[in-house]
Amino acid sequence: MTAKKTTRTKQKLSTQAPEKDGVYFLKLVLFFVVGCLWVRLISLGDIPLPVGLFFGLFLANHEHFQIDKKIEYAVLLVATVLSFIAPIGFVLSIG
Repeated sequence: MTAKKTTRTKQKLSTQAPEKDGVYFLKLVLFFVVGCLWVRLISLGDIPLPVGLFFGLFLANHEHFQIDKKIEYAVLLVATVLSFIAPIGFVLSIG
C-alpha cells in the first residue's frame, strides 16, 4: 500500500482594490437611471413595461464586482416605483 502525499494548495487571495467612492456613486446613479426606463405598448391597450428594471437586474447579476448586489436591487426597485408614480424617467411609446 502506498502512502499518499497530502499537499496543501495555496489559495489565491483576491488582491483587487476596493472600488473608489466616485465609481460606486456613479454605479448607483447608473442603476437609478436604468431603473427609470419604461416601454409603453399602445397597440396592446396602453400597457407600460419596466424594461429598465429587467435590464438592470441582468446587469446586476452579470457584474464583475458583486459585492453590493442587494443595494443595486434596492436602487433599481425604488427607481422603478418612483418613475411609475411620479412623472420622471424615460418612456418609449410603441404603437
